[in-house]
Amino acid sequence: MNMVPGRSGTRPDGLALTIPARWYHDPEIWALERTRVFGREWLLVGHQGQLENPGDYVATEIAGWRLFVIRGRDGGLKGFHNVCSHRAGPIVDDGAGHCDVLRCRYHRWVYDTDGNLKAAPDFGEAAGFDRADYGLKPIRVATWRGLVFANLDPGAGPVEEGLGALVELVAAYPIEEYRSVRQVSFDIACNWKTYTDNFVEGYHIPGIHPGLNAAIDFKGFAVENRPKIVIMSAPQRDGSIYDGVWLWRYPNTTLSVFPGGMNTSSIIARDRGRTRLIYNFYFADRSAAAMAAIERTIQTNCQIVREDFGICEIAQGNLEAGIYDRGPLSPHQEAGVRHFHEMLQQSIGLAA
Repeated sequence: MNMVPGRSGTRPDGLALTIPARWYHDPEIWALERTRVFGREWLLVGHQGQLENPGDYVATEIAGWRLFVIRGRDGGLKGFHNVCSHRAGPIVDDGAGHCDVLRCRYHRWVYDTDGNLKAAPDFGEAAGFDRADYGLKPIRVATWRGLVFANLDPGAGPVEEGLGALVELVAAYPIEEYRSVRQVSFDIACNWKTYTDNFVEGYHIPGIHPGLNAAIDFKGFAVENRPKIVIMSAPQRDGSIYDGVWLWRYPNTTLSVFPGGMNTSSIIARDRGRTRLIYNFYFADRSAAAMAAIERTIQTNCQIVREDFGICEIAQGNLEAGIYDRGPLSPHQEAGVRHFHEMLQQSIGLAA
């Protein structure tokens, strides 16, 4: 593999190609992605509505790292690796929750919300042991318009800088006013890039999503690439719930804003062959009168998400089988895939 000299994945005659099949399962590529993509980018981990009171936390796993963000007693947000400094036990359970005491579930070591070790019950006297040396490992945390992001790189720039064109694209929408209604998680047996390739193109809509295809004019489907962003749009038919901003942000966030609400998702790379999608649905009007329409919107979205699973898992198997290497990308239909692949190659410092 060669260092990236510029645009890669393009033949001399101008035809754009996918990244090679082995990039979807190769241990070396996965190791580079962990450190140079997920270890450096601002990653969506939750919403401020999940962290309103001291002791409220959100915990997740991204690329093998267990992380959590907690509202401290001083009112601020703090983030840490969800790893006890004693023998690597977990501090909190995955998901959103509340704890008055940060206590390791393994040997009951206790930390404060600044990550300081406060107690090591029954540890006894040990030469050279100093509690100050065994605090939790911190991560950076930032909020943007109600969304909570974490970054494992101490030298990363401001979150707004890391969000690319997302900041301006949703400027006109009152997303801070939307409140959480539901979180839904899905697990897929494929590499995170296999699912991401699928998300950033509409080429598969007629074959995979009959309901979505009926709700839009596919002939008018368009993709626009912006810094760290792929924007998707299509003319809407009557009754569509997809009118608004529909986008993906590098490396693993999606955001769709529609009249009266939005959804976000994180495409969580768990390992080389497993991906978890965490969807959150937010709405401005959560009254009893609005709940029937909200429920239809959530169920419609979830149905579309599920429709991708079978084809992505089959494609993953084919990528690993050794027959397919790489294929051509349509300039019109798959410009988003090319944009993703170019950003990925730039991040990991390798040309496909």
